[in-house]
Amino acid sequence: MQELQSRLPNPMRLVPELGEIGGALFRATGNGSVPQTTISMLQLRAGQIVGNDYLTTLHTGNLRKAGEAEERIAAVASWRAAACLTDGERIALALVEAVLTANPSCERVSDDLYARASQHYDDKALTTLIMAIGQVCFFIPLAVIGKPLPGVSPAQQWRQ
Repeated sequence: MQELQSRLPNPMRLVPELGEIGGALFRATGNGSVPQTTISMLQLRAGQIVGNDYLTTLHTGNLRKAGEAEERIAAVASWRAAACLTDGERIALALVEAVLTANPSCERVSDDLYARASQHYDDKALTTLIMAIGQVCFFIPLAVIGKPLPGVSPAQQWRQ
């Protein structure tokens, strides 16, 4: 029986700059202006939207490690009607969904959505949310194309 492994060799060995980019994105999103739980929720939603087991497992695990309730983690998939999420969390989820989902009838992020987001987040926090969406979007191609194994740390799974 063949051992399961990622399709892609270790991208950090192939492109060492990836570590610098990932580190910079992590620092940018971890500046404290947005709760880490909100960032993890929007990144979980991104994984759900693109249908990637690795990303959904990773971000679900991050939320569990942070002590998040299972009810709130499960609510990310149905965030619009989830009473257990804050208005700010719902806005963050609306933003990531707008960015990653085509809207043939109008622009992806409407002026109304932006105005609602501005009511919950100051300029720094809103920029941080945008960077958090960019962070997960940066790693989506590695997850979708490279197909890392869900629940296995990058150090343990990348082919040498």
